[in-house]
Amino acid sequence: MENIIKLTTSDLTKYTSHRSGEIKFGERILTIPQDVPIWQFVKECDADFVLFGIPEDIGVRANFGRSGAASAWESVLKSIVNIQHNKFCKGSKLLILGHIDLADATEAASKLDVNVAADRKKLSSIIDTIDKEVSHIVRSILTAGKTPIIIGGGHNNAYGNIKGTALAKGKPVNAINFDAHTDFRILEGRHSGNGFSYAFEEGFLKKYFIFGLHENYTSKGVMENIKKMSNRIKFNTYEQIAVRREKNFADEMGHALGFIEDEFFGIEIDLDALPNVASSAITPTGFSIETVRQFIHYFGKNKNATYLHICEGAPELAEETNKHLTGKLIAYLITDFIKSKEL
Repeated sequence: MENIIKLTTSDLTKYTSHRSGEIKFGERILTIPQDVPIWQFVKECDADFVLFGIPEDIGVRANFGRSGAASAWESVLKSIVNIQHNKFCKGSKLLILGHIDLADATEAASKLDVNVAADRKKLSSIIDTIDKEVSHIVRSILTAGKTPIIIGGGHNNAYGNIKGTALAKGKPVNAINFDAHTDFRILEGRHSGNGFSYAFEEGFLKKYFIFGLHENYTSKGVMENIKKMSNRIKFNTYEQIAVRREKNFADEMGHALGFIEDEFFGIEIDLDALPNVASSAITPTGFSIETVRQFIHYFGKNKNATYLHICEGAPELAEETNKHLTGKLIAYLITDFIKSKEL
């Protein structure tokens, strides 16, 4: 199961804007050489982090959301290769694997109508297939001793991240999700709103913390379900921290870390938690970009932080003159994670 379109050195050259007297990330980032077994190279190379993309929005569509998240991967590539390679962050620490080939899946999904029950079932089946690809790649990266950085795509891919990590570690793992939504909807067929509930139900997810939940967009049913599992699922809300100021951001990060750090855990970042960032469920209110950067640094530096997943960014939904900003933002978040492990 190697359904990967590898990034090549010629791709790096195409995306990198060279400038005299400067060294860009794209001039130091590693790629998989031609005719070399992928996982052998991943294991033996000097890079500590492996970046790959999941250019799809099938899970978002299956959850009645707006498409556009498939466009994030290329936007990220154009940004990440053009940041400076310097003492603060070195491109040589990063291997870009490439992206999962989802052309056939996207074509099949484009013919389906989410409002038709039979078609929704087919969409979920397509997502099941993507889940297998994601979990295989995440597991393989971790087994090679490297740290995965995953760029979505929809938040449905949290399931594959968690499953792949649990399989690599040989036991259930924890997750923290910086998100306006729980993504803990009922088990009604796979989509972007139930990646965590499926991972929980199938025994891959042990403990789950949702950070900054938006009170206006969390159903009573989901809240009641979470309440029944309060020993394994905890949350705070954006309104508690930033509006009513009943809780303190730094203290809440400490509480959340205390809840999950006893096991390996994944860091999940949904860009729809950030105001006015082009995403499948764009919001006018939420935590600032500086806040999510602090969040990634705080959790990333913990020894049990095992992967970073950034999802739901949708550059094609941005205004024409600002389409590049989503990729630029994600590149900042990627380097914040790398620095948290290195500095």
